[in-house]
Amino acid sequence: MNWISNVVPPKIRSFLRRETPENLWVKCPDSGELIFHKDLESNLYVVPGSGYHMKMPVKARLDSLFDNAVYETLPTPDVPLDPLKFRDVKRYVDRLKENRLKTGAADAVKICTGQIEGLDVTVAVQDFEFLGGSLGMAAGEAIVTGLLHAVATQTPFIIFTASGGARMQEGMFSLMQMPRTTVAVQRLRAAKLPYIVVLTNPTTGGVTASYAMLGDIQIAEPGAVIGFAGARVIEQTIRERLPEGFQRAEYLQVHGMVDMVVRRQDMRATLARLCGLLTHRPAFEQEAA
Repeated sequence: MNWISNVVPPKIRSFLRRETPENLWVKCPDSGELIFHKDLESNLYVVPGSGYHMKMPVKARLDSLFDNAVYETLPTPDVPLDPLKFRDVKRYVDRLKENRLKTGAADAVKICTGQIEGLDVTVAVQDFEFLGGSLGMAAGEAIVTGLLHAVATQTPFIIFTASGGARMQEGMFSLMQMPRTTVAVQRLRAAKLPYIVVLTNPTTGGVTASYAMLGDIQIAEPGAVIGFAGARVIEQTIRERLPEGFQRAEYLQVHGMVDMVVRRQDMRATLARLCGLLTHRPAFEQEAA
């Protein structure tokens, strides 16, 4: 009877056991509320109860932004992968391979063109899942390419920032992207084209010290952390307690660093309205022409 006890019970256990995906339920970091992942996706990754804005995947953001989720991704110039042959606990080239496999993206910034409520726009999105959205040569090249494309096509440029700062594995090559992107922003400004920055959680470091704070209009998502150095580092340096809400979007709006805090559900309509006002072309004017 050994074969019965050895074979039948395992088969019964296998039949009764149900596999549950790990990401089926998502816990809100703010309230602890559990939300079904499909409900979170349909609500633009905003927790219904608390209103907490979770990190939003690049594709989901682009799909929610462009008319009918139709847009074109711009190619960006190739850059040297590892100019410093950098290595910490693992090689930089290996980190790049891992992150490309994980995200399906070549680097941390994606540039797209399309329409928002009938208005042609150029959009850049930083992906925090790719090495913390860090600014390296590839990301810098993508942003410069996007800005110059906006100048060439006479379209507003919108960027969604999400970054921990400059990419340390590229050293000075990374820091060079700060003035490069700043100069490209000035090219856009000289062409009298709108530059709108949407600060998402988190936007810090060298990104904040360059293109992220140069917008004609500075928008932030609710609760986003925005700053240069971290709050803990600042407290340890000045030996003082920081005000409550320091470096949060709402605090920065009150103190004049951000023009508006916009919920994700209202972002598309807000951007369309701003682009229409700044270009003197109301949304859907093209269709009426």
